[in-house]
Amino acid sequence: MPSFVKWPTLVLCSIFLIIYVDKAISSQDIMMNLTKGFAAALDKCKKELNIQDHIMQDFFNFWREEYQLVNKEFGCVVMCMASHFDLINEDSKMHHEKAHAFAKSHGADDVLAKQIVTMIHECEKVHEGMSDDCSRVLEIAKCFRGKIHELKWAPNMETLIEEIMTEV
Repeated sequence: MPSFVKWPTLVLCSIFLIIYVDKAISSQDIMMNLTKGFAAALDKCKKELNIQDHIMQDFFNFWREEYQLVNKEFGCVVMCMASHFDLINEDSKMHHEKAHAFAKSHGADDVLAKQIVTMIHECEKVHEGMSDDCSRVLEIAKCFRGKIHELKWAPNMETLIEEIMTEV
């Protein structure tokens, strides 16, 4: 292949890589902001539900892919937190417009906010047959976490914890 043909291909690949890496980094930042924003209700729910230390460990380890989330109480706390932001409706399902607005208020643009809401909605559909709300929300959270990891959007836990601790 002549060298003049290789250069445009190389340039296009480089541009694509830069755009992809930039989007992944900004998406991680958005997920960091969303996590910190959502965690603002944790103290209220901790008191309301009398959360034990093992459930708090679930929150500190949530974005660690290898960490096993198994406590249904975690799902109860997530529901409590979502209700503090008015993100769930009377059926204990996500309110799409309010979730979209919440994502935008933490730095997501319309496209990213819609993508986040869509991922959560897809996870809700998979687990809609579960009758226990806390268990269902636990499974939805695990599903969402998996989708975020597939996209390489998960925030760095050490940085996240450090930022949350400095705000306290």
